Amino acid sequence: MDLIEAFDPEGAVAVVGAGGKKSTLYALSAALDQAVVTATVRIPPFEGHVGRLVVTDDPVGAIEAADPGDWPLGVVPGRDGDRERYLGYETETVEKLAEATDVPILIKADGARRRWFKAPADDEPQIPATADVVVPVASVRAVGEPLTDERVHRPERVAELTGLDTGDEIHPDDIVTVLTHDDGGLKGVPDGARVVPLLNMVDDESLETTAREIAADVLEHHRVDRVVLGRMDLRRVVDVVTA
Repeated sequence: MDLIEAFDPEGAVAVVGAGGKKSTLYALSAALDQAVVTATVRIPPFEGHVGRLVVTDDPVGAIEAADPGDWPLGVVPGRDGDRERYLGYETETVEKLAEATDVPILIKADGARRRWFKAPADDEPQIPATADVVVPVASVRAVGEPLTDERVHRPERVAELTGLDTGDEIHPDDIVTVLTHDDGGLKGVPDGARVVPLLNMVDDESLETTAREIAADVLEHHRVDRVVLGRMDLRRVVDVVTA
């Protein structure tokens, strides 16, 4: 199954969690005929992953003015001071953007500082209220790692949801708990949105076995009817596990 079949990325697609958000956005944007890549949180420079990046307070106008060679089109509101990253739009701006076009809007709606696993803070994630698809991401490589900030973003939040203590080994059921928790992977997901969890970094047979174990339990949640196993660094779907 290819990326489009796996995720069915129509409308506004918000990607949250840790362990492959940006690579997922870029993989989907490359697979679609047309797509807009943007963010509601800070995002590192991504000019190399889009046809054109436009810094603008009028993202709707940028889409309307796009030439054929501009796709996928990146839009951001500005630089984050002198830091090597861009700011994200307010969620309301992205909602208006999605309403103004039929082109899929791919949104980085969470930050994780390149960690493999996370649970969100009080002000995270920043998902537009009209999002059509939400993709909570976790790296299967987090299994077996200790609950520390070396591999986990906001480990104290993960501890609150799972009952783990700092330094404890992360198990498959901990990934399940966070991905399916209302204060974890499902936090802020609009009632009408489809939820398509991604278990990323499925790099070998052992990791695939672990990912399938996690996916089977995630599928017990009533909002989830599929879990994607992937290698987004290679823009590859390993499998889609369904209920």
